[in-house]
Amino acid sequence: MDVNLIFKIAAVGILVSVISQVLRQSGREEHAFLVALAGLLLVLFWIVPYINELFEEIQSMFSL
Repeated sequence: MDVNLIFKIAAVGILVSVISQVLRQSGREEHAFLVALAGLLLVLFWIVPYINELFEEIQSMFSL
């Protein structure tokens, strides 16, 4: 896993939390939830290839 990916995930987390707090303070709870959901989906799309690679390595290790 690349260190840049960890920094990207941290940046998205910080950005989502700031935007979410601003939206909650202005009374837009629904938009804050959607921003958090979008951030989660973005990070999941970045991580899914690494999870797939992990499962393939485990499968080849046990020769299944």
